[in-house]
Amino acid sequence: MARPHRFQIGGLFAATVLTTSALVLAQAPAPADAAAALKQSLAANQAALKTYSWVETTTISLKGEVKKQEQKNCYYGADGKVQKTPVPGAAAAPKQEAKSDGGGRRGGGRMKERIVENKVEELTEYMQKAAALVGEYVPPEAPKIQAAQAAGHFSVKPASGTVMHMTATDYVKAGDTLTIGIDSASKQLTEYNVKSYVEKPKDDDLTLNVTFGRLQDGTSYPQQIVLDVKAKNVQVKVVNSGYKKAS
Repeated sequence: MARPHRFQIGGLFAATVLTTSALVLAQAPAPADAAAALKQSLAANQAALKTYSWVETTTISLKGEVKKQEQKNCYYGADGKVQKTPVPGAAAAPKQEAKSDGGGRRGGGRMKERIVENKVEELTEYMQKAAALVGEYVPPEAPKIQAAQAAGHFSVKPASGTVMHMTATDYVKAGDTLTIGIDSASKQLTEYNVKSYVEKPKDDDLTLNVTFGRLQDGTSYPQQIVLDVKAKNVQVKVVNSGYKKAS
């Protein structure tokens, strides 16, 4: 791929739990140790994911109304990159037609249609930018984690109850925050939250939250990812399902 659209994320988090289990203690490990363990886990987790195929459903909504929906089969190719093919018969969201005034002023009607069409194009472009950010944050990438740690932007908090939190700032964009929670008892990821923005801080701040599921072999995977840009009433939802061993 020029660069695979990384909505597909599968079970890339499972090894994070396994490799960092020794770090998940009541006392927080050093950031460098936690970052190194997280880096190793990502590589191991990706190796596990390559044995699976799954279905990814991406839905983009504006003001609660679905504007676009895609469903694709995902699997790793021989080159180690995720391949995506449209699911046969998957229906896309119906397109909205521009409204005209229906009156006798045809010129005015056409002008209004062009204004509506231009607005729809602007919103479509913006929503695509928001959707692309899912792939920037999920899954966490070893080089980005390492860069955050090297810059002093990676911290680890002692377990609060049974959950330890790792936080990376300036992870993708200046001023953003990525927080990962790991349960010290089950050694499973419990939280994966992002605070960032699409174009301008405060103007279009976003939150991204991941809900995890588990496969039969115990692999933890991002079952649902929800990105919200409340100021623009834009939501991107990615659901991963139908995991099975790739042939």
